[in-house]
Formats: sequence, structure tokens, C-alpha cells
Amino acid sequence: MRTYHCFWLLFWAGQPHQSFLTPLSKRTSGFLEKEKVLVLSGNSRQDLHRSKRSWMWNQFFLLEEYTGTDYQYVGKLHSDQDKGDGSLKYILSGDGAGDLFIINENTGDIQATKRLDREEKPVYILRAQAINRRTGRPVEPESEFIIKIHDINDNEPMFTKDVYNASIPEMSDVGTFVVQVTATDADDPTYGNSAKVVYSILQGQPYFSVESETGIIKTALLNMDRENREQYQVVIQAKDMGGQMGGLSGTTTVNITLTDVNDNPPRFPQSTYQFRAPESMPLDSPVGRIKANDADVDENAEIEYSITEGDGYDMFGITTDKDTQEGIITVKKALDFESKNLYILKVEATNTHVDPRFLYLGPFKDSATVRIQVEDVDEPPMFSRPAYIMEVKEDVPLNSVIGTVTAQDPDAAKNPVKYSVDRHTDMDRVFNINSGNGSIFTSKPLDRETLLWHNITVIAAEINNPKQSSRVPVFIKVVDVNDNAPEFAMFYETFVCENAKAEQLIQTLSAVDKDDSFNGHQFSFSLAPEAASSSNFTLQDNRDNTAGIFTRKTRYNRHETSTYFLPVVISDNDYPIQSSTETVTIRVCACDHRGKMLSCNAEALIHPTGLSTGALIAILLCIIILLVTVVLFAALRRQRKKEPLIISKEDIRDNIVSYNDEGGGEEDTQAFDIGTLRNPEAIDDNKLRRDIVPETLFMPRRTATARDNTDVRDFINQRLKENDTDPTAPPYDSLATYAYEGNGSVAESLSSLESVTTDGDQDYDYLSDWGPRFKKLADMYGSMDSDKDS
Repeated sequence: MRTYHCFWLLFWAGQPHQSFLTPLSKRTSGFLEKEKVLVLSGNSRQDLHRSKRSWMWNQFFLLEEYTGTDYQYVGKLHSDQDKGDGSLKYILSGDGAGDLFIINENTGDIQATKRLDREEKPVYILRAQAINRRTGRPVEPESEFIIKIHDINDNEPMFTKDVYNASIPEMSDVGTFVVQVTATDADDPTYGNSAKVVYSILQGQPYFSVESETGIIKTALLNMDRENREQYQVVIQAKDMGGQMGGLSGTTTVNITLTDVNDNPPRFPQSTYQFRAPESMPLDSPVGRIKANDADVDENAEIEYSITEGDGYDMFGITTDKDTQEGIITVKKALDFESKNLYILKVEATNTHVDPRFLYLGPFKDSATVRIQVEDVDEPPMFSRPAYIMEVKEDVPLNSVIGTVTAQDPDAAKNPVKYSVDRHTDMDRVFNINSGNGSIFTSKPLDRETLLWHNITVIAAEINNPKQSSRVPVFIKVVDVNDNAPEFAMFYETFVCENAKAEQLIQTLSAVDKDDSFNGHQFSFSLAPEAASSSNFTLQDNRDNTAGIFTRKTRYNRHETSTYFLPVVISDNDYPIQSSTETVTIRVCACDHRGKMLSCNAEALIHPTGLSTGALIAILLCIIILLVTVVLFAALRRQRKKEPLIISKEDIRDNIVSYNDEGGGEEDTQAFDIGTLRNPEAIDDNKLRRDIVPETLFMPRRTATARDNTDVRDFINQRLKENDTDPTAPPYDSLATYAYEGNGSVAESLSSLESVTTDGDQDYDYLSDWGPRFKKLADMYGSMDSDKDS
């Protein structure tokens, strides 16, 4: 529609016709205006579709924040079709029409009803139209116009943050950038200077400055030292109207922190330090702490300590405590008061992070002197060696001295020392020691083959102060002597075939010796003198610590001699020579033509050794006894008979059989006889309570005998009433439960209590009709009827 109207506007402007528009007054330089008229025009014909209109002014201007009491006049609408006779009606639509903006429908005057704020809405677009009041049809097409709100300086500059935080290194140069602050003004930046902001510093001089146009804060003072002052608070003002008088302003606070740089060297608060250390102080123990002060913080205050010179350079060390930045002096070597009692050290403290920019301030290190006085303590005796190694021959006589240990008191007093053996290391008391001179001697025989090394501990203690003691290990090696004769490496038991030939090898022998030999053992083998001439076998020494047994004759007869025992003498070549006689058992066996043993008259050699005959017989007897015991036990259990429900047919009693307990059930015929309840005469008058001691003895009352076939419930109620009124009744409550079925049962009473007093004929055949649960009762009472009939 707007394009369409512009087209007609341009078309109309190009034709040579007379204008019907009236000129409007222009806006003055002030805030007051003359009348503003928006004229609507068209042709004189009635064809509304071909109507023409023209704008003299298509926008109005209003000042914001109007403070008058009347409505603010905006402007006037006028159509060239308006003859002034009131036939036309002006209507307004669009932004705020009817609410914010109203129009006089007769004159076309537009007014604003409320105070406007450009920051909320700077432009309002409205549409105006003139219609025939009588027909209600428009005489002009709808026209659009704009109402612009002119700005006034009603908003102060606002900073983007209420508080700014910034930091810069201390000792920074002048003009070092700190931070930039920014303020915005909600007023119209295109109209006047209402939104032109200028920055200035209200607080923070002469340390900082601010650029008026950009808001950049810079340092304004040289060499600002954090150690003197660390925090600064700067107040910045932003003012509109270019900073002129009458402009609005806003402020913000900038907190500026100076960060640390390493511009201060470490300094010892004193030049000399004194410490004392006892000579018994363990290694790596702290002697004392020293600290150099550094005004810097964090890594700029980190200090490294070192010992640069002094006579205790190798005796002490120093480390840095990372938490406290202190130097810890420790012991590196054992102290000895008697050797040296005073050490002088020079300790240096140096910054680990040095800033080259500040080297001109001087060296970033400092030194101090440390004097360490060694104190004398009562020390335990000290052995001449850290350990002793001794040797002794295993055949040494008892009480022979095998070595000596030496210890002395390192103190100046030189207290006498006594020696002893720690018996936890010599449980068998094989060795002993002279408490005065430390000589160790044997107290029991030694055997190298049993134990080669003896490791004992010797204790040296001061006589005047036994608590001051020290220990030293003594390793005693037992040296071997030739005191063991050689012997067979194993038990030899071999066989010879009956059909063996002469000079046939039947067994090779070897020997071992428990003694030690540096050059190796050399054994010699020979037959014992008593068997050398009469033996049926010969022995040949192979000169390699082995020997062979050979047959001397052609055939052997196991029936004549089944076993031969051949004594063999084994000798060594050490000094003194040791020898022993060992026996080789040779059995005569039957062999095949290849020499394989078939049988011998004794136990076969190839069979493994088993249990003896006596042991086998004992085991067999135990098994038989166990089996007999089991069989007898089983037989006794089978012979045990169950107790019959009714021992005799004539012994029929009336019983109450309880089915809801853990008793014998139906087969329990040993229950109490209820006849006692029916017959009070049966009660033992002399029976009293056994659980309490009666205070007063009352003679029991006689109660009337219940009549025959009395209902059990009536009987119980009668007895209960009598006992409640009886002063001799037991003074405690008891609960007795009777499984009473009552008179109304279909099966009537199952009890046979009435049979006690009545012995009339009764028919129990109906029990057989009640099923298998009553079969037992049917058999019992049915058999009784049969006996009576017979």
C-alpha cells in the first residue's frame, strides 16, 4: 500500500495541475513549535479508487519527558475534502492510538496523553484516515505517518561494572596499562551531546591517571613498591554532555593490587647463631633452624640454604623447609666430643628466582655464621671391630681359647668394661667368655659335621653403668679334622646266580666321607682279613673311590648256602687315617640263561619291603573285633520289642489320650486314670503341695461322689466351684485343658470313660464305618465283643 501511494504521489507531482496543499510551519530552534498540519488531498471526483493525496509533512516530533499538566499537542490532520461542515470524521490507528495518542475526530488535532520516554520507544508509526460521517466510507485512502521522540539529557552514564578489580606488577614504569573502564549513556548519541561521555579520576592520584575519552587507567607514579603499599582504590567518574557544566555523571570503583616481583634480597636477622648437639645424636637428626627474612612473597621469597665453608663442612648438612623457608641443619657424620667439640660453619641464603631487572639493587643472597657446640654424653663401650670372625678346630679340647674381642669406653672417664655372651644367640652354651679380658673359649665339644658356623653376639657393658652397653657379632667357623671313617654310600644287598661263572662282576661299591677334604677324598677298598682267604668272592679296588665284587668260583648252590656276608674294609688317606668295615649281603638265587633272577629262597629282592606278619595279624584282629561289635549292636536293636498298646485283653482302662502333645499318642496307655476325678474317695488325703511350704494345715473337705454317667462339663464346673470356695485349695492359678467335644457332636462322645462304672453291653460295630482313622478303635473294641460272645 505504501508503494502504491508513493506511486500516485509521484504521478500527481508530474502533472500540471493546481496544488491544494497548504504549507506547514517549520520547527524553530527552541522547544516551542507552531502548529503542525498534515494535509490530505484528492481530486474532486467521487471515484475513491482514483483519488489523489499528497504529503506536506509525513512525520511529527515530540520532546520526551513532558512535564505539563495538559495533554501535549502533537499536530493536526486535514483533508482537502473537508469543507468545514462537520461531514468528515478523522480516525487514528497504529502504535499507541486511542491510548497514548488521541485525535479530535472533527478537527483532526492529535495529542499525547502520557509522558513519553525516548529510551523506551523512540518512534511511533501511526495511520490516519478521513471517512464520511454519514456513510462511514473513507473519502481518502489510509495514510501512514511517524512520530519521533526527541531526546533530552535525562540519563546519566552507567558503568558496565560496579567494581573493577585489576593488578599490575610493582615497580612498573609510568604509563603502564592497568585496566579500561567503560560507561554507556542511554540518551540519543545522534542528538546533541547527551550521550557524549568523558572520564576523569576523582580518587587515586597521584598514583594513577585515566584517559578522558577511552577510560584507560595507567600508572602515574614511578617505582610503586608493594612492600610499602599493596592495595589502591581508584574512583573514576563518567560525565555526559562532553563533561560540560550541567551534565549527568556516574562513578565506579577500581581496586588495584600491586603484585610482587623479586626486588628484595634475603637477609639474616642476626650474623651469628649458636647451637648445641650431643655427641650421641643420630645421623640426619636436626641440630637447629635458621631463617633469612625476605620481604617478597610466594616464589619470590623462596630461599635456598647452603654451607659454603667451615671446619664442619663435611660433618653437617643443611636443607630448606619449603613451608617455612627455614634452613634445617642436620648431622651427616657421627659426632665425637673427645675428638672435636666445636664446629664453625658459614651458611648462605640465596633466592632461587632472581629477576635480572633488579640486580642493580645488589646481590640477592646473605650469609651468617653458625657455631655448633658438641656436648659430652655417657656413651656405651665401643668395640675395636664392627664384627669378628674366628676359626676353631672341631677336636679342640674344652675350655680352649679361640679368640678375643676388645671394647673400651670412649668417654674421658674410661670406665672399665665387662663382657658377656648373649645366650639368645648361644642357646646350647657351646661358648663362654672371660668377663674381664673378652677371651672366648669352648665349653662343649664341637662337631663340624653337625654345625659348621656358630654365630653369637658378645655384649660389652660398663661396670659402673650397665645400661651403657653395646653388641658385636662374632662368627665362629669350625674347622674340619679327619674324625670320621668312610662308609658305604648306600646299603648294598645283591645276589649271585647259581649258574654264575668265575670272575663275574656282581656289584660295584662306592663310599662317602663326612669329613671335608681340600684335595678330594681318596678311598681304598679291601676284604677283611678273616674273609680274604676263605671267601667265595674277590674284591677289586678301582682306584677311583669305587670297587667291584667278583665271583671266585663257577657255581653256587642256594640249598647249601643261601646268603653270604662279605666284610669290606674302607680306608681314607687323610691324617690320621680312618677306616671302617662294612658288610655286603649276597644272596644266591636261581636265574635263567641270560642271568635274570627267577627266585631266591628268601624274600625276592625286587619286591618292595612290606609290613611284617605280626603287624598284619594285629590289623586283621582289630577289623574282626570291630565287625563283631557292629553285628552284636544291630542284633540287640532288632530284638528290642515295641510295648503293646494293651498288654492284656482284660486290662482295659478308661483313658484320656492327648493327641496334641509330644507324648506317645494313641499307643500311650500310661496316662492318668480319670476315675480319680469320678471317685474322690481315691484321693490321698495326706498329699500336699510339694512346691511350697503350707502355712496352715486344713483338713481336706469331703465332696459328694459324682453320679454315674455325669456329663464331664458339669462335673468340671462342680469341682471348680467347690475349689473356689475351699479355703484349703492351693493358692495359685492353674490351667487345665480338656479336649471336650460336647453333647452336640454327630459322632457323639468318642471317650470310653463311662465304661468305668457301667459294664453293660455296647455295640462298637459303627466304628468300622468311620474310616481308616478309627480302625484301631474298631479292632480293639470289636475284639472284646468277640471274646464275650465266645
